[in-house]
Amino acid sequence: MTDSGVNLAWDLAFVAHGITGRLVGDGSAMVSRVSTDSREPMEGALFVAIRGDRFDGHDYAETAIAAGATAVVVDGTSESMATPRIEVANTGEALLRLAAMRREELELPVVAITGSTGKTSTKDLIAAGIPGSWASPKSYNNEIGVPLTVLATPASATALVIEVGSRGPGHIRWLADAIRPDVSVITNLGVVHLETFGSERGLADAKFELVEMLGKGGIAVLPRSEARLHRDGDHATLSFGDEGSDVAIVDVSLDADGYPTVTLDAAGRRRDLRLAVAGAHQASNAAAAVAVALGLGLDLDTFISGMAGATGSAWRMDVHRGRFTVVNDAYNANPQSVASALSTVAAMAGGSKIAVLGPMAELGPVCEERHRAMGEVARSHGFRCVIVVGPDHGYGLGAGDIAVNATDLEEAADTLHAIVEPGDVVLVKASRSAGLERLALDLIEEATP
Repeated sequence: MTDSGVNLAWDLAFVAHGITGRLVGDGSAMVSRVSTDSREPMEGALFVAIRGDRFDGHDYAETAIAAGATAVVVDGTSESMATPRIEVANTGEALLRLAAMRREELELPVVAITGSTGKTSTKDLIAAGIPGSWASPKSYNNEIGVPLTVLATPASATALVIEVGSRGPGHIRWLADAIRPDVSVITNLGVVHLETFGSERGLADAKFELVEMLGKGGIAVLPRSEARLHRDGDHATLSFGDEGSDVAIVDVSLDADGYPTVTLDAAGRRRDLRLAVAGAHQASNAAAAVAVALGLGLDLDTFISGMAGATGSAWRMDVHRGRFTVVNDAYNANPQSVASALSTVAAMAGGSKIAVLGPMAELGPVCEERHRAMGEVARSHGFRCVIVVGPDHGYGLGAGDIAVNATDLEEAADTLHAIVEPGDVVLVKASRSAGLERLALDLIEEATP
């Protein structure tokens, strides 16, 4: 899954026409790739200047040209005189249109994944199971990352696997022309982002936008237990999860480091799979991935063998053994993933279990209720201590006298240093905005012999 760096063969006249832009400069110059980051290699690139909350790509248009970019795409309000350039009404929409142009060229199966949790892990498992596939790097799942993933698809790719996020109604639908999936996967529904989705039904409707993209003959891969997602349409449906699913989870066991062995029943064919990614929740992700393989008619044994080699993405249940064990799961957090992480760590070999928990973001009206429930989960699993970093939001109410509050990362580190003992297992978990990965990485360095 390496990028050749040369994925396109477009001249600027073709590009300008495709994105309805005004070309200034030589229309015969060729574009081999698209970028929104001027720090990347620019030779042969089309640099699209995106305006963001914290940066404005227009400030780097001249830098991109100087570094070898073929041209830049700027909006009509830009004062940039970088040449060659294509002037458009909106550079974000231009990026989407570029991805749609690339999608029209691709003749390969496209699998798109969304859900409240498990998107990245499921994407990694599917990509590992399909030799030669191209997948979203890291968590490129938003209005910038999805188009860039499509645009970077090498001509030699055997499949395209896209992770698709949503922060509200219409976000997924906006990306439809760039995705056009053959298989749409929804991993699960939870209570994340209720502040923006408004209700659990609104959340389900927003995720279902990915299924609505399917053309006739497309396949929806859905959790059997989630009734809100089973709706009529022209698509076929494959279910995964509990007994009665097309791909059913028969058994899950964890080893001393939290890595699962999963027994699956895939349309009557039973298979055992040992995963190289930690957490009992990976069983559901593996079942969803195998359902994709069934839908695409892939050889099941080859697919499962490839899945077994998937190592997952950084900061997601990364287990580091040393003087004490650190489980770095600091990339994201919601009630489902926190409960799974606590359960997995509780089952791991080692001494006492300590949880360092930051806030679960965007839970809206159920914020305190769900934080309190996670504190109760930690207590029920026998954790010796729960260190709450930042606002408590209810963790302490659930964890009771094992909870300790820390106002910031420094205070959390000081608290840990005072209580951690050789052999202990420390879980670090929070929503990305909390920045707890910095604490986790420091702990890993400290624990390394």
